[in-house]
Amino acid sequence: MRIAIVGLGAVGGLLAARLAAAGETVSALARGDTLRNVERDGLRVLAGGEPEDAGGVERVRIDVRTTPAELGEQDLVVVALKAPALAGVASTLAPLLGNDTVVVPAMNGVPWWFFHGLDPALSARRWETIDGEGIIGRALPAARVVGCVVHLACSTPRPGVILHASGNRLIFGEPDGTRSARVERIAALFAHAGFDAELSPRIQQEVWFKLWGNMTINPISAITGATTDRIMDDPLVRDFVSATMREAAAVGARIGLPIGTTPEERHRITRRLGAFRSSMLQDVDAGRPVELDALVASVAEIARAVGVATPNIDALLGLARLHARVHGLYPQ
Repeated sequence: MRIAIVGLGAVGGLLAARLAAAGETVSALARGDTLRNVERDGLRVLAGGEPEDAGGVERVRIDVRTTPAELGEQDLVVVALKAPALAGVASTLAPLLGNDTVVVPAMNGVPWWFFHGLDPALSARRWETIDGEGIIGRALPAARVVGCVVHLACSTPRPGVILHASGNRLIFGEPDGTRSARVERIAALFAHAGFDAELSPRIQQEVWFKLWGNMTINPISAITGATTDRIMDDPLVRDFVSATMREAAAVGARIGLPIGTTPEERHRITRRLGAFRSSMLQDVDAGRPVELDALVASVAEIARAVGVATPNIDALLGLARLHARVHGLYPQ
């Protein structure tokens, strides 16, 4: 397969490196320091805790270009951008897309294709916090999409360098719930590259479950600067997280995506991550726009649409939004 990775950050870089190391034909779009570093040194992948000068660092060469036209039509396009960047990039990706090109978004939060195959009335609605102008949906129609949920923790200490801390799980699924030949082929592709690849008959359920677990930790860490262990160890903050998660679970139940576990059970999993720095905290530290719409505002908007009261989600959204605006990381 001809595979293009859009977004060579932590997740995109790890996916690109693993696929290329497995012998696939992989290219990527990059710019600035990432482009220069990868052209010169290749992608460098470090296991958690391993020093960068250790002999076990994996170096993988891939073809990196600055524009989609330089890459041409692909069989598979993996979109691994931060959510705030997607609307500005989506319409530029047309040169990558042939008649049968599949798009796999490896992104956080509620995606533009979420209600496709789930609820026709909600799918027809315009969601301001997901794709308010319809730019993403027009450029990357849901019919092209195979959904993906990423369960791994990684970061980029420097452009072109990926630190893989933990996790190896990727879940794939067709938005309409079918088990197609293309979703099976994609899962097999990533399994061959060393990931724990699974298929889900209801990929939206997997999206919502991951969101339910990280829509609180991310903004709280961004506001406070705290790692996940400190958030979980503070009883007042943990209780607030639980109350917020119960509201999100009620929203999920209303749209047909019930959560089959309790916040407290989820907390035990989160606590095992140790002193983990959430992706939103990493974005704040780096001065990058935060994924607040994808992770929190979208849930609040869906809740209003389906008539579920969410005072704790609203409070979290207001505080996180104000913090991000004060630091220039979210639109005024």
